[in-house]
Amino acid sequence: MPDVDRPRAWLLTVDGAPQSYVDLDDPTHLEFEYARRLAHVLDLAADAGRPLDALHLGGGALTLPRYLAATRPGSVQDVVEADHGLSALIAEELPLADDAGVRVHRADARGWLEDAPTDSADVLVADVFGGSRVPAHLTTLDYARHAERVLRPDGIYLANLADSAPFTFLRSQLATFRAVFEELLVIAEPAVLRGRRFGNAVLVAAHRELDTSALARRTAADVFPARVTHGEALRRFTGDARPVAEGDAVASPEPPGGSFGIG
Repeated sequence: MPDVDRPRAWLLTVDGAPQSYVDLDDPTHLEFEYARRLAHVLDLAADAGRPLDALHLGGGALTLPRYLAATRPGSVQDVVEADHGLSALIAEELPLADDAGVRVHRADARGWLEDAPTDSADVLVADVFGGSRVPAHLTTLDYARHAERVLRPDGIYLANLADSAPFTFLRSQLATFRAVFEELLVIAEPAVLRGRRFGNAVLVAAHRELDTSALARRTAADVFPARVTHGEALRRFTGDARPVAEGDAVASPEPPGGSFGIG
């Protein structure tokens, strides 16, 4: 769907849910709030402009790969998208520049991750939704271990998740990734974490200390301000949740009607 306010901008919906937004004239314009929060982490992942090796699980309209190609020229990016029809549509209607450094692979995200080389990525971005739910096989402890293996020692894992009170799903993901990574934080609007409404939460995991102060300043300055939760506050939020075993995995909850919209 075209954006009437921006001449070469497009909204992609999948099964009626807004999925991606792309401005072909300005790939640094990120319309969705969760995408801006992911981009803030990418901006702080390394010195400004330094190319990164990135693995994206879930492609959509390639919003973040386009952003990274624009802000960090020379980055090498692999995008894994299971929806072959969607990949073909994007390649035809919203093509990437030939020199973007982005390779799109039509495959299952978990299968691709399990076969990916060890220590091959600086950042791993997981933004995979089957309809409007994160698939169960991308929520487990074994999945988190594969993500950690593929990342370099100073690499960063980012995931776009969605939940609401009592946060059974989000807390289980925090427990799962805390079992694998030393550093963990969540970026979300205060109203979401207070249980007032369903919404996105960006999970960030790494083995190195993250610049939470700089990240908090950036997210607080957004049109819809978000809070960075980490340390003891995040441990309290996680509570007694346990890592997700393969046999216990479930998809993220179905969002209430109208929960997802453009930020």
